[in-house]
Amino acid sequence: MDLIKLSFDAASGFSVSTHWVLVVITLLVITAYIIIRWKYFEIRYSEFEIDEAEMGIGSHKVKIRPNDQDLQIAYQLWVELSTRKIGLSIDNENDVVVELYNSWYNFFRIARELIKSVPVSKVRRNSSTREIINISFKILNEALRPHLTKWQARFRNWYQIEKDSNPSLSPQDLQRSFPEYAELEKDMLRVNKILISYKKLLERLINVNGISKN
Repeated sequence: MDLIKLSFDAASGFSVSTHWVLVVITLLVITAYIIIRWKYFEIRYSEFEIDEAEMGIGSHKVKIRPNDQDLQIAYQLWVELSTRKIGLSIDNENDVVVELYNSWYNFFRIARELIKSVPVSKVRRNSSTREIINISFKILNEALRPHLTKWQARFRNWYQIEKDSNPSLSPQDLQRSFPEYAELEKDMLRVNKILISYKKLLERLINVNGISKN
């Protein structure tokens, strides 16, 4: 059985004929390809729910279908959170507040630049991109910024003066003598919890869409 037959005729020239089996096989291959591609896009761009209450920044819920641009934003922000102290739980006994503030401030600056780098055409065209950016801005402006504005300069100024006056004290012992340390620590732990929840959200977003974070 010839699936493809090539023939020549003096009047009409070369002609090619195909067996019906080859036509069926071709149609099956095309159908299988379409199904595989459809499943790929269904998984890669699957619907994803963001619940602000899970992060402690509101009660709004939104469902998105993240695209490649969204995944790139999420991945870059996740890397910044995962390679800094900011993405880990605070150790009250051993962590140094000044070092934590350095990490928080640097993340704030870098995250803002990453978000600013997203083309405005993408933001206008894709609602999912807007939602991810809005969540990120809420983390920066409603969680991180208020704490840094209230506490960072005051604590740094006090800490430097006391450090010079008490060179024998460890940073951990010294910072605990800050007059408002209990209030500062409580608010810092609150923000830390939000930042960790934000990191977990980014991890879920990346993993749901088939990208390894390792």
